[in-house]
Order: sequence, then structure tokens, then C-alpha cells
Amino acid sequence: MADSQFGHLGGSVSRRKFLGAAGSVGAATIAGCSETNTGNGSSGNGLSGEVVVKGSSTVFPISDEMGQRFMEENQGVNVTVDSTGSGGGFENHFCPGDADINGASRLIKSEEEEHCAENDVTPVEMQIASDAVTMAVSPENDWVDCLSFDEMAQIWQEGGAETWQDINEDWPDEEFVLYGPDTTSGTFDWFTENVLDGESHRTDYEPTEDDNIIVEGIEDDQYAIGYFGYAYYSENEDRVKALEIKENEDGECAEPSLDGAKEGTYPLARPLYVYPSEEALGEEEVSAFMEFYIENSSSDWIAEEVGYVPANQDIVDENMSTLEEVAGN
Repeated sequence: MADSQFGHLGGSVSRRKFLGAAGSVGAATIAGCSETNTGNGSSGNGLSGEVVVKGSSTVFPISDEMGQRFMEENQGVNVTVDSTGSGGGFENHFCPGDADINGASRLIKSEEEEHCAENDVTPVEMQIASDAVTMAVSPENDWVDCLSFDEMAQIWQEGGAETWQDINEDWPDEEFVLYGPDTTSGTFDWFTENVLDGESHRTDYEPTEDDNIIVEGIEDDQYAIGYFGYAYYSENEDRVKALEIKENEDGECAEPSLDGAKEGTYPLARPLYVYPSEEALGEEEVSAFMEFYIENSSSDWIAEEVGYVPANQDIVDENMSTLEEVAGN
């Protein structure tokens, strides 16, 4: 785990602001943003209140399902889950103290930790799953099945290739139609760091925090290409074509898969995180939700229903130990 600050809660009070109407509106779904608000009444164990989760669109399907399952067992608690992007969640919600938990598809940045510290918010890092970032094209694309890191960099870096033929002379002399995550996305940050190797990500593409828009754009255009978390591919295998990936020109092409991510044989595998705040863990409902989240992060349904690699038992044990240390469970 990356360095995190684990203080003692003592008599600390969460700085999360009461969101009023945000916790009482009915379930709503808008582009890239879903709210889960079905927990009403009193739960049998006496838990009540609200848990606010923001952050990564990649982590969103896991947190959303966790929220639904937790509320089925704790009807007095509302769990709201919004897809805002990893960076957007840290910047606009979690670090200002307006969210209890932030999902992230990459590690928290030092400047985000500083922003949180300015507001007396202490992020606690927990890996909860693994992902296989997927590069996809239209099913009508019949000229490419595998890309190397260098070829992906040529496509996605600032000042890079403009047409498919620029990559391979046997490919069409047609411009790329590019769809990808917004700059507030952890997937954007992870891809830029791990694939572009220090080069700037190009800006002349269609950025979005709604991965479904990426799927729709690719599906409808033979010359389109885009990337997103594996869960969105697994839900849309009949609509887009996933490309195999190799690390270098002489490498072996590997298809995106949960097994490949688990075994480390797929080059675009990466860990996924949630960051509860130490202060919010002082609230019983938040602590209980995180305990539920950790306990279920190794469940088979993470792979079967969401499309990610569940956490192994060592990760579960480490996260539970961290929770006990910070929240005193």
C-alpha cells in the first residue's frame, strides 16, 4: 500500500457536510452518474444515516452494487454512489469533505493528499479489485486485432499519428475517431502514465466520464477507437471489438480478460481502489459499510456480475486490519 496517514480518531467529527436533498431524492440515472437511494426506514440493527460515495467511473459498478446489497441488509441507511471520475471525486467532493468515500482507478496524487489535508480530510487507501483496461474498436474494423504499447502511444499522444495508415501502411488512410475518458478520470491518468510514458495525452478526442458514451461512439464508426475499464467491455461484447495488447513489437498479443488481469499476463492490468476518509469512518454507518465492502470484495459476484477481478484474501485481511486500526472496529 502507498503511504497513508493513520491517526487516532479520538473524538473527531466527520467534516462531511449534510447533503440534504441529495440523500432524499429517489434513484436517478443520468449520463455517467447514478444515484442509489432506496434505503428508507429503520434497520433491524439500528443503523441509520447516509454514506456518500463519489469517484471513478471504473470503480462505480462495484461500489454501486455494494451499496445496493448493503441497503438490503440495512434499510435505515442510504448509500449514494456517483460517477465523477477519480480526480473529479477527489477535487470536488472527497477532499472538500462532501463525500465519505472516493473510488479511484489509480493511486491518489500528492497534490490531492495536500488538498485533503487543507480540509482536515485524511484518505485511507484500500485496494478492492483489479481491472483490465480495454482498447476497443468497431466490429466493422477488420484490419487491426492487436496493438503494441508503441502503436497505442502513437495514436494517443499529443502530436502523434492522425490516420490508421500512419501506424501501418496496410491500414486505411482514414483519420482516427477517438473516444476516451475525461481528464478527471483515473483511467486517463493511468493510461497516460503507463502507456504514453511521460508524453502528453492528445486533446483532440471525445472525452467523457460516461463509459457508455465511449461504447456508443465506437460501435457506430468503423474508424473509431477508445478505451475504458473491462467491466464496460464485458457488458458490451456484442457491440464492440476488444483489441489484444502486446508490450512491444516482438511481444505476444494478449486479450483483455479477468484471468489475464489476475495472473498479470495482460499488459494493461491495474489495481482499483477506494479511499474512505479517516474522519468519516468515525460514523458508524460509514464504518459498517466499509466493513461490508471489504468482506465482500473477494466474492465471486465481483467477477460474475460486475466484471472485475475480486480481491484476494491477503488484500481483504490487510484492508480489514487497516479498518480496525483506523475506525477501532
